[in-house]
Amino acid sequence: MALMEISIVPLGTKQVSLSDYVARAARVAGDSGLEFRLHDMGTTVRGDLHQLLELAERMHEAVFGPDVMRVYTVIKIDDRRDKDTGFGEKTKSVMHKL
Repeated sequence: MALMEISIVPLGTKQVSLSDYVARAARVAGDSGLEFRLHDMGTTVRGDLHQLLELAERMHEAVFGPDVMRVYTVIKIDDRRDKDTGFGEKTKSVMHKL
C-alpha cells in the first residue's frame, strides 16, 4: 500500500476561504472507499498506486466549476513495497528516535 498526500487549491476565486472547495475534493475521497485523513494543509490517502492516481484526478476535477477555471494540485506519493505502511507510522518512527 502507498500513501498519497494531496493538496488542491482553486485559483482566482472571489473568496478568501477555500473550505467549500476543499469539501468538494474531500467528498470524492470519502466516496472512494479508501482510508483517508484530512489535515490542515492537505489530505492523505492510503491505497495502491493505481487507486491513488485515479483518485487524485477525480479530486482535482471536483474542484472545478463555474466559479473555478484554474486549479493547482500538489501530490506526494510514498510507495513502499517492502512492507505495509499505515497512517502515522513514519511519524512514530521519527518520534521514537528523538
